[in-house]
Amino acid sequence: MPGTTQPQHGETRANLRGTNFAAKGVFRFSVVYFLCALVLNMLVSPFVDQFPGGFLVATVLMTLVFLSALLAIGGRRRTMAGVVLVAPALVGEWLSFWQPDLPFSVMIRASGVLFIGYVVLEFLRFIVRAPRVDFGVLCAGIATYLMLGLLWSFAYILVDRLVPNSFVFTVGPVSSHSMNNFNALYFSFTTLSTVGYGDIIPVSGVARMLAMVEAVFGMFYVTLLIARLVSLYSVNAPLEAVNGEEIANNKRIGPENSQTSSKHLEK
Repeated sequence: MPGTTQPQHGETRANLRGTNFAAKGVFRFSVVYFLCALVLNMLVSPFVDQFPGGFLVATVLMTLVFLSALLAIGGRRRTMAGVVLVAPALVGEWLSFWQPDLPFSVMIRASGVLFIGYVVLEFLRFIVRAPRVDFGVLCAGIATYLMLGLLWSFAYILVDRLVPNSFVFTVGPVSSHSMNNFNALYFSFTTLSTVGYGDIIPVSGVARMLAMVEAVFGMFYVTLLIARLVSLYSVNAPLEAVNGEEIANNKRIGPENSQTSSKHLEK
């Protein structure tokens, strides 16, 4: 009909791409770098306690995770809020490296919990508002799951410091019966994935509550994430099919015939 303008599919795709790209971080592959830092931290954590400089390596890896998370959340306001939250966490990590028996180690872990929780919320917001499924959304979904495990590992260490003997170790040497960085990370992911081997048992009320909430949260996160990705794909797949069919028709008709047909339609 004359007087009405239809949005072009190319413009729609460009707008979607621009909206999606703006939320991926400061740099183009910030989310990918952040995911790589998380995976590297998980793979190296079991071995850092077996050599003299292990604690330094663990501190460097955690610093890398925090800084890459700060770059991955993107946006000027979000980055500034992240700087405010990550600064005490980073200072605390390096202070605990130089002086492991700091009296305010509880505050250090609490600041880390706050920053990781902020990053998780920002990534969840990005996944929920993403207009289409792409590589950045998939990486953000995996990184959020890994950050949830890291978040609860900090919380378990915090509970172990505040309430001694909150966890009971049933296997392994006595020297390893402490909720250190790797044990907390291991217990967190076994609880998040609802595996629960039984080698580490929460016994205090706060520890059991955290384990219960983490198991429920991990189960619902995977379910809702898959539902969200499927819904995004099912919404965008028909649009892409229509766009592909229109491009194929234009190639068969040719530019001159397509202009002629469009004039007939206008009449």
